[in-house]
Amino acid sequence: MLWAVEPVRAMALALIVAAPLGAGDQPPDPRIRFGERVDVERVVVDARAVDHAGMPLPGLGPKDFRLKVDGKVVPLESAHWVAAVDPEPEPLVPEAAATPAFVVTSEPAADEAAPGRLIVFFFQKDLEESRLMGLLRMQRMALEVLDGLAPGDRAAVVSFDSHLKLRLDFTTDRETLRHVIGKVVLLGDAPYISPGPPPSLAEHFDRGRARKASSPEAALLVLADALKALPWPKTMVFVGWGMGRFDARSGSVTLEHDYGPARRTLLEARVTVFCLDVTNADYHSLEVGLQQVAADTGGFYARTHLFPAQAMRRLEAALSGHYVLTFEKPRLPPGYHRIEIDLVGHKGTVLAKSFYEG
Repeated sequence: MLWAVEPVRAMALALIVAAPLGAGDQPPDPRIRFGERVDVERVVVDARAVDHAGMPLPGLGPKDFRLKVDGKVVPLESAHWVAAVDPEPEPLVPEAAATPAFVVTSEPAADEAAPGRLIVFFFQKDLEESRLMGLLRMQRMALEVLDGLAPGDRAAVVSFDSHLKLRLDFTTDRETLRHVIGKVVLLGDAPYISPGPPPSLAEHFDRGRARKASSPEAALLVLADALKALPWPKTMVFVGWGMGRFDARSGSVTLEHDYGPARRTLLEARVTVFCLDVTNADYHSLEVGLQQVAADTGGFYARTHLFPAQAMRRLEAALSGHYVLTFEKPRLPPGYHRIEIDLVGHKGTVLAKSFYEG
């Protein structure tokens, strides 16, 4: 499980000017003859703080969060609130990040703003009755989410049945979005989508791999690879019925082998997945896969067969804003390290990714 780590490089160089040694002079300390380099890496986490009703909690600072890495408290350097109408901060590039150690800023800086939020609607199609009715219901309710988007927000649409299909590139055109989500998304083969102006999902979408993606896990991997080419945080609204294979003998669910790479790439691409389960059941085995990808990426899982409007309100609240949290990466052995983030002095929950690679 590989978390996106955005390094902030800070160099402290001790320079020695060469000069002839005079009588009694001592040679320079060999430990500093060629200077010392100090590399500091910081982990960036996209997080959502919500109360028990699922409503966002804006206005929090670093001291309002408790961060643990592998069970040990690590100081949080910054907590930057990004509202839905605010521009997303650009990721740091090496040239911008190479600043002296004593003036390193804890905020992710940017030279130019990103184009609003990037939201992908992922519809998992199935004609089985217990799934189809819920899918049609959530298809209609997804149209209401469009009404709450900010003018600069861009949305794209994909669908999955026997393979992954790109239905619409990122666009601000609400009428086209309404047409595709409301009438086109569940139809047959998708026509070729030409890449639009940046940011473009179609530009990086591998159609050959998409046609071969025969499982939801493989479809997520193809989509994550395309999204990774776009530098800003993204949100995926996964409207579907499940992932994985159920083994009746053991009573367990196994995710396909593509899920590991898909999860790693989703995290590298800073994609948060919110899963809306359309299955008409209080419980079913394949919901485990939806719960897993939501937990891994910092989203949530919600059943929609009883209270679909409540699930959509929760989604709209989560989309209204998020925090960009940063902390200095602790000195730990290479590998994957668990992240736990709680609120301090506030009642609620923090939704954030669960691991990073260090």
